[in-house]
Amino acid sequence: MKTLTLASTLVLLPLSAMAHDVMAVKDAYARSANPMTGGVFMLLDNHREVDCTLSGVSSDAAERVELHSNEDVDGVMSMREIEEGILIPAGETHALERGGDHVMLMGLKAPMEDGATVALTLDFGDCGTVDVEVPVDNQREPQQAADGDAAVPDGHAGH
Repeated sequence: MKTLTLASTLVLLPLSAMAHDVMAVKDAYARSANPMTGGVFMLLDNHREVDCTLSGVSSDAAERVELHSNEDVDGVMSMREIEEGILIPAGETHALERGGDHVMLMGLKAPMEDGATVALTLDFGDCGTVDVEVPVDNQREPQQAADGDAAVPDGHAGH
């Protein structure tokens, strides 16, 4: 019996260690400027020892969800889809922020009202996925930190 307990503990050890080796989502919020589109902004903190790439985001809140970036093209700000994903180097943080990289929700299925939440699944490829509930805050100004982090009810870094 002791051998079986020891063996099962050794099998579970790597899983418990991996639970602390994840991508953390901090200070997330969503907002919409019109009834059809919304943006989601957050800090992605890579606690892993390897680089991770945010390769996609999914949500039932919109018909399409894409990674976008704003860039200066000949002196004019232009938004474009980021098809190659967003690299978050090991041990570093990357901001998804207004005026920069962000998540774009297109074809909203319901209005994004203050106090509501938007469920997202962040896909980090080989680094796993993270499910997050993001609060809607249409009044928030850029660079204004919220009181708390996004709730990560089912956040995981599974493969």
